[in-house]
Amino acid sequence: QVQLVESGGGEVQTGGSLTLSCEASGNLFEIKSMAWYRQPPGKFRELVAGLTKGGSASYNDAVKGRFTISRDNAKNTVSLQMNSLIPEDTGVYWCNFYPPEPWGQGTQVTVSS
Repeated sequence: QVQLVESGGGEVQTGGSLTLSCEASGNLFEIKSMAWYRQPPGKFRELVAGLTKGGSASYNDAVKGRFTISRDNAKNTVSLQMNSLIPEDTGVYWCNFYPPEPWGQGTQVTVSS
């Protein structure tokens, strides 16, 4: 079973940037689509950005133009570069496959105004 471990969360002010990283164990990583998800406080979990194994990216309208998803198949990692952060980006962020499999711990992102 592939394990996914997220890192890079933290607290930033509005307008700041963070880069989330996800390291996957196992060798199924390169044949699956990957995605970043988030759950804002009091809301349902939502898809933030996805990236196919072929490199096609898609984004939630709320983050288009601000977030960039990327992957390094050789290193089994997927990253989410988040720029121009706003308080509405606050939440727990997870990387997972698309469609998702069992969830890991996630990483907290807090954007203060």
